[in-house]
Amino acid sequence: QVQLVESGGGSVQAGGSLRLSCAASGETYRRNCMAWFRQAPGKEREGVAAVHTSLGSTYYADSVKGRFTIDQDNAKFTMYLQMNSLKPEDTAMYYCAAAYRFCSNLGGERDYTYWGQGTQVTVST
Repeated sequence: QVQLVESGGGSVQAGGSLRLSCAASGETYRRNCMAWFRQAPGKEREGVAAVHTSLGSTYYADSVKGRFTIDQDNAKFTMYLQMNSLKPEDTAMYYCAAAYRFCSNLGGERDYTYWGQGTQVTVST
């Protein structure tokens, strides 16, 4: 079992920045692939970014390339999402996810086993 807890969400103006954190605990060796997903009300959950925890390989959705950066501190079992140049369309609930698979791409919702409770990000114009 892996437990995931997100933090760092909030409300910012367009063009601003936020840094999200996801702390993992439990059987942390079962999280070879970790990712950030987001979901707006009435919309499908979509992948934002993913990282292979051992290799360090990263993957991004086209909509956030050049603006968001995924990073990790494996010694602390924590991953981060640095969000810059935020846009109103980035408004959503952001979720941390983990999977046993060796990720070679961002993957979809069904590819991940463990999920956090989510943290809200709101971008105003």
